[in-house]
Amino acid sequence: MQHSSKPVLFAALLGAICTTLAPAMANDIVPTPKQSRSVLIKNATVHTVSQGVLSNTDVLIENGKITAVGPQLTSQANSATAETSDTQVVDASGKHLYPGLIALDTSLGLVEIEMSRPTVDNAEVGYINPQISTATAYNADSELIPTIRFNGITHAQIVPSGDGIAGQSVLVDLDAWTIEDALTPSAGQFHVYWPQIKRMPEDEKKKAKAIEKNQQAIDQLNIAFEDGYRYFLSDKASGKDNKNEDPQSATNNLRWQAMLPLYQGKATLFAHTDSVGQIEQVIALTKKYQFKLVIVGGYDAWRLDSSLREVNAGVIYPHTLSLPKRKDEPVDLPFKIPSLLANAGIPFALGFSSDWNSRNLPYAAGYSAAYGLTPEQALKSITLDAAKLLGVEDLGAIAVGYQGSVVLSEGDILDPMTNKIEAIWIEGRQIDLNNRHQQLYQKYLKR
Repeated sequence: MQHSSKPVLFAALLGAICTTLAPAMANDIVPTPKQSRSVLIKNATVHTVSQGVLSNTDVLIENGKITAVGPQLTSQANSATAETSDTQVVDASGKHLYPGLIALDTSLGLVEIEMSRPTVDNAEVGYINPQISTATAYNADSELIPTIRFNGITHAQIVPSGDGIAGQSVLVDLDAWTIEDALTPSAGQFHVYWPQIKRMPEDEKKKAKAIEKNQQAIDQLNIAFEDGYRYFLSDKASGKDNKNEDPQSATNNLRWQAMLPLYQGKATLFAHTDSVGQIEQVIALTKKYQFKLVIVGGYDAWRLDSSLREVNAGVIYPHTLSLPKRKDEPVDLPFKIPSLLANAGIPFALGFSSDWNSRNLPYAAGYSAAYGLTPEQALKSITLDAAKLLGVEDLGAIAVGYQGSVVLSEGDILDPMTNKIEAIWIEGRQIDLNNRHQQLYQKYLKR
């Protein structure tokens, strides 16, 4: 029997591609098992975020949680805070202890090599995709993850890209075998990329066409949110989660079913937009449906302080290390906007809209501290304030009852010149700090 060579050639080509991409798709760092021993960190300068900076202070972590913060914990009679053979004791004298940093608005685990399409899975086809979750595509074994956490980042918000309603994001910790292990409980997070004209044409006909196209995209979003609201009202009236609904109709309405938490007040709308006009449109939408709102981008958000406070909106600002968006603006305005948001009384956190480059998050916070924020505010913007915008109440501070996710550094974590991470614990388990960067550094030392 004669066989075509095409299947053989295809199989060989597929095998070659997989072999080539395999090293880029996974790291060889073994995740740390669940905490089995208590961890006692002694004599550190503790940046609690919630209660200021405490000198010569001890922190005890048990079963993934911080159970005690104070001086000389080992001298107490309470066995829960006493040094025992089952306790890992770390002498942190002269060193700084911080809460684990939270990277917001990242595509970490969705993008491996930007120029290699098979390793990019950060967006879905279509304009209205509220039913899509990044949890289905997140690669907990990404080669990028160990390099990101080496700068003190223990958690990341994994955000879908695209246009329109792009889907839902999740919060993960950065030391896990699978997405199920990585998921950190948080409020629902829906993402909409508000339509904008990136560059207005000079030709009048082209300008009119661009404006018309942009308005059509806005209208399409408004129709989608209205359809979702009608489905919510129907679901609320039936009181049975539409269980008697025609199966075919239920299939067609998976998108609106997914959006129910948004209308029920159990989820937050993250609207990606920067300009005054766009933010005003999002605020109007929020008022209509009583959404919980976070603006992602928010370059002009400080100009709309009263409107944002009226709807209790927060801001994730990812442009600290960017250039000004307008030619007539001061070159240092992007550095100053976090302090402008703080002065305006708008709840905000700093983000870094990237995959690999999200490792620069602490240094973006450092820049904001050099341009108006206090160091305490800057640290809070990438820890406790970030957690609050995600609806997480036990993350981002060093306090009793909070997750035992902490970072031990020899210097200032916001300063690239003095920051030297020595150890990281995620929920009480000390993680391996080895990574691709370290491996290559050691390799080329031998050249």
